[in-house]
Amino acid sequence: MSGKTKKTRRKSFQRRQDKYGYIFMAPWIIGFIVFTFIPFIMTAYLSFTDVKQDIRGFNISFVGIKNYREAFLVNTEFTPALVSFLGMIIPYTVVIVIMAFILAMMLNSIVKGKSLFRTIYFLPVVVLSGPVMYQLMNLEPAADGQINPLYYTFVIRMIYSYSDVLADAMVSLFDNLSIILWFTGIPIVLFINGLQKINPSLYEAARIDFATSWQILWKITMPIIRPTALIVSVFTIVQLGAMDNINPVLTQIKEKTANTSGGFGYAATLSWVYSLIVLIIIGLTFLLFRERKIKETHKYW
Repeated sequence: MSGKTKKTRRKSFQRRQDKYGYIFMAPWIIGFIVFTFIPFIMTAYLSFTDVKQDIRGFNISFVGIKNYREAFLVNTEFTPALVSFLGMIIPYTVVIVIMAFILAMMLNSIVKGKSLFRTIYFLPVVVLSGPVMYQLMNLEPAADGQINPLYYTFVIRMIYSYSDVLADAMVSLFDNLSIILWFTGIPIVLFINGLQKINPSLYEAARIDFATSWQILWKITMPIIRPTALIVSVFTIVQLGAMDNINPVLTQIKEKTANTSGGFGYAATLSWVYSLIVLIIIGLTFLLFRERKIKETHKYW
């Protein structure tokens, strides 16, 4: 059999495999186009319109950037809500990803009773679903003038002397520790799955070369687990953003959407701005976890 015939058959086999792959992906692709892409484009269009409802249905009139001017220059709640969202999503995502990775490393290193300990840790994720989690996320805030006791601790006071913003963020993280632990459930599963795919012979070879645990972590585990960390980060960003209990922007969007007398266009504007900000955060996450190519220099003697 000639090499040309083998190459032709290989290409034909690859085309069949690609065709089967697209067939299996077709339901997801159709669902994405119908339920995500088209509504996303329609939201961008409605953000430049004024939508009003009467007895004949919805009347749509083009108003240009009026909704955007109102969102940033007239509405006194939207911009602070965006700042509050950024102040929540960035530190929460960092803490959740780091905690999930550390806990996954600990659970993956257990030899005896591995399944039992994983079940024990993941059980609160199931228990805290539904009404229990809703109650935790809707606790009454402290009364006016009441100072959080965490501010009296030595560590927080030391941080507060350098940056009050960082101290406030730390207190907020400790206040919502149960929520943060709940969000680490799925990321831990993803990290464990990624850690189990690492070839143990890499660790054995590194130990033979007298590599320390710290060197093994940064030179072997971290580079291999980086794609999983990217997935976990994007998942966490989307999951946190979907919680209106801790996302003030989403609360405003729902309130404006409920205003059927003329809030659809303005709600679309808020949604579009919010979506762009989330996409920018996800894009920065991709840049952070992207694989960096090492430039090799060749010397000729």
